[in-house]
Amino acid sequence: MESPACRAEFVRQQIPKKGLFTGHSWRIATKPFTISKSLAKELEFLGRVLLQFYRSSNLLYNLSLTGKQPAWVSECLDKGKPNDIIQLQRHKHFKQEIPSIIRPDIILTENGYTITELDSVPGGIGLTAWLNSTYSDAGFEVIGGPSGMKDGFSGIFNKSGNVRIIVSDESETYRPEMEWLCSSLDSRFSTHDAKSDVWRKGDSVYRFFELFDLTNVDCASNIFSDAVKGEINITPPPKSFLEEKMLFALLWNRNLQDFWQGQLGGSFFQLIKNRTPQSWLITTESIPPHAAIPGLDLSNWKQLCELSQKERNLVLKVSGFSELAWGSRGLHIGNDLSQANWANAVNTALEDYENSPRILQRYHKPMRINQEWFDFDSNDVKTMNGRVRLCPYYFLNNKENSTQAELQGVLATICPSNKKIIHGMSEAIMAPCTISDE
Repeated sequence: MESPACRAEFVRQQIPKKGLFTGHSWRIATKPFTISKSLAKELEFLGRVLLQFYRSSNLLYNLSLTGKQPAWVSECLDKGKPNDIIQLQRHKHFKQEIPSIIRPDIILTENGYTITELDSVPGGIGLTAWLNSTYSDAGFEVIGGPSGMKDGFSGIFNKSGNVRIIVSDESETYRPEMEWLCSSLDSRFSTHDAKSDVWRKGDSVYRFFELFDLTNVDCASNIFSDAVKGEINITPPPKSFLEEKMLFALLWNRNLQDFWQGQLGGSFFQLIKNRTPQSWLITTESIPPHAAIPGLDLSNWKQLCELSQKERNLVLKVSGFSELAWGSRGLHIGNDLSQANWANAVNTALEDYENSPRILQRYHKPMRINQEWFDFDSNDVKTMNGRVRLCPYYFLNNKENSTQAELQGVLATICPSNKKIIHGMSEAIMAPCTISDE
């Protein structure tokens, strides 16, 4: 398939009849997105670091409950959560459990890359598996190969028993990709809606629904009840605190520096801090008038409203446990807003602190790159100048009695350069990643 037009047409022809995202399309790349060998090596290693970060975050929460770490840590992570969720995530059955799939959102910048957040209930698993398989069939070598994503996903479950993927109405967009993924695996795998009690003793359930949405997931209580009794396995575990973006704010909190260094080790601690934006948890708690918030030179959060546009090189986002916490719906880029709109976002963050905490992060400007795509309307190859988000997928598999986070695929989303927020949209190019020969 030497011709870009032939390759793009081949890719288009492989799209399943039901599609991969409900009601969504994307621009088809004529070839995978290329990353350097050095970046590929860093992403491979990053899985070990993020796995240890999740384990350390889990430990920090548990130690906070027992008084061996500050009580305010668990208090902040539990804000806005109903009591039944808090009691469930503290149940001894789930004490050591962490998500079996780790997916960071990575923005490429002129100074390398930055991890803006982690997603433990990620979309794109089936899409990336399909892209890897399809572009491999088109003659390209992609990270993870043609079957890495499928092998990684199936490998997080027991070899015995069926695997039931429960998709909520809230996550309906991603149902087709999970249906395709199941169809490409063996007969043990199947996709079901949130009303289905289809599992049996010894089965595994993949939770493709958010914890804030449990009132709309009819089978959730039965899933958790059977998991607690040890009759089924469930992943991701029902732990809302591991789905909070404020974990990065805790990472940057100087009061917890000794804990992070002790649990991550000096090199892992420095690596993850170097690759995450400086982050703060916005609270209503006052600080002494002669003190200042580290890195911001503000003595209270209300002063955020007064920052000039040049000073607002910041991102404000909902931390978690909210319909606004995913899909960029609760995200505000400071220097892209008017003074009034920015002040309104800050005031909302302060007013909602007890129910829905927000975090603040340094904004790292994405670099611009060119990516080729095929315009079927004009029947022509075009080049888009855009900004890139990389989503590596790490799967936790037990090998030689040691859990490893294995990189099995990287999804690149390239949005037009005039879009400040990078996410899936009809104008975006979505492609698997390959490694440069140079």
